[in-house]
Amino acid sequence: MSAKSVEIVPASGTETFIPLNKLKKSPNNARKTPHSEAAIEGYAASIAAKGILQNLVVEPELDEEGTATGFYLVTIGEGRRLAQLLRVKRKEIKKTEAIRCIIDTANDPHEISLDENVTRENMHPADQFEAFRRLADEQGFGAEEIAARFGVTPHVVRQRLRLGAVSPKLMQLYRDGELTLEQLMAFAITDDQARQQSAYERLSYDRDASTIRRLLTETHIAATDRRARFVGLEAYIEAGGTILRDLFTEDRGGYLEDLALLDLLVTARLGREADALRAAEGWKWTEPRLDFPHAHGMRRAYPHPVELSAEDQTALRVAQAEFDQLAEQHQTAEELPDEVDVRFGELENQIEQFEAKRQAYDPDDITRGGAFVILNHDGTVRIERGFIRPEDDKSQPEAGEDGDRQASEEEGAGDDQATRDGEGEGEESEEDEGGQRLSDTLVRDLTAHRTLGLRLNLSEQPDVAIVTVTHALAAQIFYVGANAHVVGIQPVKTDLATHAVGIEDTPAGKEWSDRHANWARQMPRDVAKLWEFVVELDHDSRMALFAHCAALTVNAVKLPFDLRPRALAAAGRLAGVVALDMTGYWRPTVQSYLGRVTKAVILEAVREGIGAEAAERLMGMKKAEMAAAAEQLLAATDWLPPLLRTAKTEDPSSAPGGAQGHDFCSEAAE
Repeated sequence: MSAKSVEIVPASGTETFIPLNKLKKSPNNARKTPHSEAAIEGYAASIAAKGILQNLVVEPELDEEGTATGFYLVTIGEGRRLAQLLRVKRKEIKKTEAIRCIIDTANDPHEISLDENVTRENMHPADQFEAFRRLADEQGFGAEEIAARFGVTPHVVRQRLRLGAVSPKLMQLYRDGELTLEQLMAFAITDDQARQQSAYERLSYDRDASTIRRLLTETHIAATDRRARFVGLEAYIEAGGTILRDLFTEDRGGYLEDLALLDLLVTARLGREADALRAAEGWKWTEPRLDFPHAHGMRRAYPHPVELSAEDQTALRVAQAEFDQLAEQHQTAEELPDEVDVRFGELENQIEQFEAKRQAYDPDDITRGGAFVILNHDGTVRIERGFIRPEDDKSQPEAGEDGDRQASEEEGAGDDQATRDGEGEGEESEEDEGGQRLSDTLVRDLTAHRTLGLRLNLSEQPDVAIVTVTHALAAQIFYVGANAHVVGIQPVKTDLATHAVGIEDTPAGKEWSDRHANWARQMPRDVAKLWEFVVELDHDSRMALFAHCAALTVNAVKLPFDLRPRALAAAGRLAGVVALDMTGYWRPTVQSYLGRVTKAVILEAVREGIGAEAAERLMGMKKAEMAAAAEQLLAATDWLPPLLRTAKTEDPSSAPGGAQGHDFCSEAAE
């Protein structure tokens, strides 16, 4: 028994090897907050690669009688002990692994534990970044190997390697406190030190990280750009393109560096799409375009309704019946079986193809007309068909006529022109009365009197005035160079796509395009028959056409240094009268608004839409993260920026009919 009670303890200061299972955590350790799992993982990786570089400091455990128990309490090095226990759990070492330790019974264990954690200075991050870079350059270690040796993720290693490659001049500025870590990370988006230095020299008072990134990527294309999405990153890389990636922010795929190559790939693919369309549909020409050429100066043909063949009608009924049957069978299902989901897609495609056959272009328009194959703003292809060039258009007026000149000069006119003939040929001139030729002076005199008579009579017949104005607007909007309108009212149209990129691809833009195409399809081919068309419309349809033509001329776009304050005020009153609710046409997203304003504006939007508490939670975020979070928060609200809000109209006289029979003509006379 006496042999067991005697434990030989090495003298203080002795270096010795102690089995791991004989080491315990010391109750005198000053660190009460436990080591994080990440820290223990890091210790374990380092020890596995390099061994324990620093001895553990221990003291012998004593029982109540002051006799050594054979165990040792770890005063300094508890993290390393836990790391070795983790390696035992992973079966990398045995629990009896010998651990090199220093015996210390001379110092107070709590004090030296505190001393170990207090009297030291961490390595400057810049030194760490450069040291990691040296491991890669001199030792040839890859990110995965360095990560394994230091217990961090490969992504963290890649970040540190990228930071270690920053220009030495900028790194010194970081050491000196003249650059923040966030700014240094922004410079590290590229490893081209000359570009980094050039961007730094271009900085003014605005040294925000986002400004630095913008300077370093201004000649690059974001992977979210429509061209990159259209071509695909894989195709771009296969063609030899390179991508610059930001390891410190969500870059959504990085930045494409070879713009010339990307444009070449886009042009080639659009060209293939155009060739395939021409071969499939028989158009005389198809033209690939990045953007729709709004000032093309051509008139446009629209398809006309046609009857499906008996075979197609039968096939459509069968497909629709199966679709309806499947929908009824699975209307309560939370999730569709894969085979049912696939079948739904097949049936939808079939039905869409049959419905498309209900509209067809005139064969003559196809043989002399063409189509634009356009790259949409979401990276998809958009096809605009039915455009007829002046040299192929038999119905175009002679060059130099007013109508032709108006069509080519008016901004955006070409996009809205339907394919219609000009004035009818062979109409009898009103200058010839009974075969008798009148002088030009007399013709002007007589027709001036007739015009005055028309004005007097028309002013007393509002219903006819509506017909006349509607005819004039439609003649200029849906016909090229017809010059068939008798009233001097000209629609001035503003191409909104020049002010808001991608507006034509929004749901509202597509709704307007469909509505316009629907009217264009109904117009008579010969403008000489337009008057009868307008007259024969029922009242509601005529007013709908009038409203459509009038709406096309609305322009409430606010430009820098705008000199139309009264017009914009009228736009506000119009919005109130028509009860405009922009929540049905526009939502605050990162792309549409939140990513294009300051952090203060984002926070104000969240404060208004959600509340002050929600805005407070976003305050510490970076700009990109804040914008994305705000988009999610505001999605469930009806928040709009002040420019899109409609003031409530309380004045009853501001709305049509609100004057309650008030005689405006009498008021004007007074």
